Amino acid sequence: MFLFAMGFLLVILQPSTGQFPRACANTPSLLRKECCPTWDGDGSPCGEFSGRGFCENILLSQAPLGPQFPFSGVDDREDWPSVFYNRTCQCNGNFMGFNCGECKFGFTGPRCTERQVRIRRNIFQLTTREKDRFLAYLNLAKSTLSQDYVIAIGTYGQMNNGLNPMFRNINVYDLFVWMHYYASRDTLLGGSNVWRDVDFAHEAPGFLPWHRAFLLLWEREIQKITGDESFTIPYWDWRDARDCVVCTDEYMGGRHPTNPNLLSPASFFSSWQVICTRSEEYNSRQTLCNAASEGPILRNPGNNDKSRTPRLPSSAEVEFCLTLTNYESGSMDKMANFSFRNTLEGFADPRTGISNISQSGLHNALHIYMNGSMSQVQGSANDPIFVLHHAFVDSIFERWLRRHRPMLEVYPAANAPIGHNRENYMVPFIPLYRNGEFFKFSRELGYDYEYMQEPAPSPFQVFFTPYLEQARQIWVWLVGAAVIGGIITAVVTGLILACRKKRRETSPEIQPLLTESEDYNNISYQSNF
Repeated sequence: MFLFAMGFLLVILQPSTGQFPRACANTPSLLRKECCPTWDGDGSPCGEFSGRGFCENILLSQAPLGPQFPFSGVDDREDWPSVFYNRTCQCNGNFMGFNCGECKFGFTGPRCTERQVRIRRNIFQLTTREKDRFLAYLNLAKSTLSQDYVIAIGTYGQMNNGLNPMFRNINVYDLFVWMHYYASRDTLLGGSNVWRDVDFAHEAPGFLPWHRAFLLLWEREIQKITGDESFTIPYWDWRDARDCVVCTDEYMGGRHPTNPNLLSPASFFSSWQVICTRSEEYNSRQTLCNAASEGPILRNPGNNDKSRTPRLPSSAEVEFCLTLTNYESGSMDKMANFSFRNTLEGFADPRTGISNISQSGLHNALHIYMNGSMSQVQGSANDPIFVLHHAFVDSIFERWLRRHRPMLEVYPAANAPIGHNRENYMVPFIPLYRNGEFFKFSRELGYDYEYMQEPAPSPFQVFFTPYLEQARQIWVWLVGAAVIGGIITAVVTGLILACRKKRRETSPEIQPLLTESEDYNNISYQSNF
């Protein structure tokens, strides 16, 4: 009854945020290659009259890419979003959004000047009312049309280079399913040819920042359509779990009594329809997913291929992964060894860090274990367990960041697979975000995890922390400068003493004083030291 009441109450509220802004999905915008919608607050493009932002040319990264994608000019996602737009809103200060009408993550207030940090909590620590509200919000997102965004159902070429726009409305939940599909889909090469070894959100350095941005955008959409600005995504801590403990009708849907591949009819998730799951069909027709319904959610947890994923991940495997000091290594793809990213993603053994694509560990293990919609990359976000799972994966990423405190330069600037260099814009987000913008502590982005919260810092810590952080980043240079300074001091001191000795040796009046009051050998040793 509570879920029904929540759904009925919330369905009257209006949504917003996703992929192609509705205001830019038209022939004039595509022909001008410009997406600079007006902000309702002052009626100017990008809120320019209010100082929120301005329309500007996009600055694309020129850094070289890795060898994994040997093509150029065949995929709309190359140099995102330049195939569609080369001018977008560039927002000032803490403003954000496709029209600079929102605040950056972690800020609020009329001028986006107030800091805020929300807490993501374990789903099993929620009260019954909180848990039911979360489920109602999911259902609301599945039934509410996105007011601000549409999806592309054809390539730019199929749109006749903008003369024939091909876009479609979509509900808020499926908008994010489609975005996950679009970032990971194969490249269509014409005829029946495709290139499968490409993914703008997986198998490379951007995996963790991309999903971090994805969850923050998803979280914000729920906040908008519900009016609940305190909402955060709960997480499922699956370490050492013996089975899918969230797979019950009380939570994310239990098993169907007669068909183990379906969800229990007692869960409203059993009525959900999936989209973007038929990749081979899209490839053969050289088309994009058009978000048409393709059947119910499939899930048969635990009845997966045990030779590939024998069980859910353990605490020990997570702890080993956190000890890896290199965020990325080698080829920076799924063959990378001793890479924290590749090990957490699940392409490297979580006990050794050595790449082993015949096995699925950590993040990948959970997807394979679910044995259904979650197990196919492009359509995996159809299952609502996806957000619980990725919230916990993001918390492991956050633990690594706090333990190793890497500088931004640790994230690869060049030679990563296409779309994954530090300054590349993430596909398919508009407004634009670079991979490196999400390689930072979660609290800087306005959220934290319940099990990772630290005591509030003292005023002393608040005052000195920025200076200590700066010192940490330049300590190598400081040590080097000290060593060089010491060498120079030693050389100069030695020269001075040598000159003094020469003067004393040539002056009969002074030389006896040196031998009577000092041991010259001792002076020389100390100066050199």
